[in-house]
Amino acid sequence: MNHAISSLAMPCSPVWARLRASLTALLFALPVLASAQGVLAQPIPVPDIAPEAATHQSLNSRPLAQAEHYMVSAANPLATKAGLSMLEQGGSVVDAAIAAQLVLGLVEPQSSGLGGGGFALVHQAGEAAVHAYDGRETATAAARPGRFLHEGRPLNFFDAVDSGLSVGTPGLVSMLADMHKDGGRLPWAQLFQPAIRLATEGFEVSPRMHAMVAASKGLKASASAAAYFYDEKGEAWPVGHVLRNPDYADVLRQLAQEGAQAFYQGELARDMVEAVAAHEVPGDLTVEDLAAYRSLKREALCADVGAYRYCGMPPPSSGGLAVVQMMALLQHTPIAGSRPDSAEAVHYFSEAGRLAFADRDAYVADPAFAQVPVYGLLDPDYLASRAALIRPERSMGKAEPGVPAGLLETPPTDTTLEQPATTHLVVADRQGNAVSMTTSVESAFGSKIFVNGYLLNNQMTDFALNPVDAQGRPHINRVEAGKRPRSSMSPMMVFKGEHPVLAVGSPGGSAIINYVAKTLVGTLVWNMDIQAAIDLPNMGSRNHATEIERHTSLTRAAATLKAMGHDIQERDFPSGLHGVMWVSGGLHGGADPRREGLALGR
Repeated sequence: MNHAISSLAMPCSPVWARLRASLTALLFALPVLASAQGVLAQPIPVPDIAPEAATHQSLNSRPLAQAEHYMVSAANPLATKAGLSMLEQGGSVVDAAIAAQLVLGLVEPQSSGLGGGGFALVHQAGEAAVHAYDGRETATAAARPGRFLHEGRPLNFFDAVDSGLSVGTPGLVSMLADMHKDGGRLPWAQLFQPAIRLATEGFEVSPRMHAMVAASKGLKASASAAAYFYDEKGEAWPVGHVLRNPDYADVLRQLAQEGAQAFYQGELARDMVEAVAAHEVPGDLTVEDLAAYRSLKREALCADVGAYRYCGMPPPSSGGLAVVQMMALLQHTPIAGSRPDSAEAVHYFSEAGRLAFADRDAYVADPAFAQVPVYGLLDPDYLASRAALIRPERSMGKAEPGVPAGLLETPPTDTTLEQPATTHLVVADRQGNAVSMTTSVESAFGSKIFVNGYLLNNQMTDFALNPVDAQGRPHINRVEAGKRPRSSMSPMMVFKGEHPVLAVGSPGGSAIINYVAKTLVGTLVWNMDIQAAIDLPNMGSRNHATEIERHTSLTRAAATLKAMGHDIQERDFPSGLHGVMWVSGGLHGGADPRREGLALGR
């Protein structure tokens, strides 16, 4: 295998040789800014899947979806069909993605919606560039580093989540509007029609939505949400119950007629502000925060690794950087010859994950507030030195972050929790147009604050709850006014030469990185089709335990891995991978059997 990243771009077009010539100027020392000092707290360990997200479907494989012209893969069949209907009406992949997302906000409210944010990659056939749309929420203007401290110590994580303090300025609507402006073909209002119809006429409560609602104590305790999600006895609506959401339909009609600005000003903005202020633990979202919000259009972070060009989200998402690092690190191992469910495969994959997560936890934050050494972390010599730490017979245990050339010291590590309630969709056509989009309200049902038929996010808890480490050094991902919290969302696209090969992504909190990397290894290293790669048992390390998916063939490797020094944790891993591959004669699509999505095309 080719043991090098042969070129790197952010944006995608410059080659590594030019970048290497000016590497010194591009390697950044992280700023050490004044912040709250002296607050002591242990790093928060990576948890098992939160109880509210622990629903898990059988891993019975689904048939590989095949299409000649175009494909949609999304987390609910109603969303998939909404996207497909836009393509059938002559819409673009962007039109289809927007229509599908608006339906997901209705039928999968535990995962995403108007009150949240997201990231999207868009590729237009014939263009070299991959555009990265950043609709991540921002901290309010009143936010300060000690936001989640009480008497000098961080709040309990879930106490912080279920509060007005956790709500950031939503970014999804702005991002969708920017995507449509650049790549839409159908009228904006037309994209809202499937979701308006379902919200008005009703949709059947799915097994996953029912299970999530039934398990959520925080949702039931929310006065604003309980009347919609539960019956008069306080029970979650049963599977198959036809649920209507006229308030959501009204909001969609207003956005369809008036455009995205209607969400960020006027009555809808005031309603969000009032809902956050009315919470028992009020937040500080203002109409000025909403009016000032802008999504950002970036160029994707792209790098050549072996025969392929990988493109992902740049910071503030850590996903693109970490996934590319893992794929590059694995080039230095014999994983290509390993059986997918072998101890050897889990070992090498987990060790690469430890190294990537160590760098992620130390270096990645909003690039408007911190200088992230992207090029140094993807330098071939740096990655080769990191890969040399991987021993074939023994786990390294906990990895330390590396020190790329030009940096004098490693910043403090921030292991902030990142919960798994998110969604992903892919839309692609045979010509090479594609959208890979991950959206979220963060934890299951976000902040649990329900307003006008949708839930508000709790993305502020993706910041470090403690602004400093035990030595008083400021965390790079601390809360600051106007800042975008670090994310692990990893929408990815892969190219061979000028031609797209694969588009994929997943929900799953910080485990997203491992889910996506596993699928890339399955398809591009082990030569599986997209559905088979998605079906593979989930595995990896987030620089803590070595995690393997419960009740899968990986259990047989556990004893060998323990003998190699791995701390093994078997757990449910409800990834929600969705992907599309370009193949001779058309497209192949895959949807994760762990959730209830569907890949469908024509």
